Amino acid sequence: MLPSIARLLAPLLRLWWPPPPARLCLPRADGPRTPATHPPCPPRPTFAPAPYYRGEDSPLVRPYLLAHERRQAEALRGRARHRTLWLAVHGVDIGPRVVHGREAAA
Repeated sequence: MLPSIARLLAPLLRLWWPPPPARLCLPRADGPRTPATHPPCPPRPTFAPAPYYRGEDSPLVRPYLLAHERRQAEALRGRARHRTLWLAVHGVDIGPRVVHGREAAA
């Protein structure tokens, strides 16, 4: 059973871990000195780095986070409108020119 499992996994392991490049043998000292032509080594596999994902790029955003941010933004706008109107009652004009959809006097 073990040899059959090894035969099934061998091609898969060769895909994951390619064999190391062939080692070049030095010519023996007693043999003739002829220039040896070796086949070029295959290029080493390069792996692209994993992309870095930002949370803003993901379409999957928790809806309660968006609702919380909307409530905070609306609360800030409401406080700014309230402060502007309170200061306008006391004679200080700092606010926007349009208040509640109507043009405010400058």
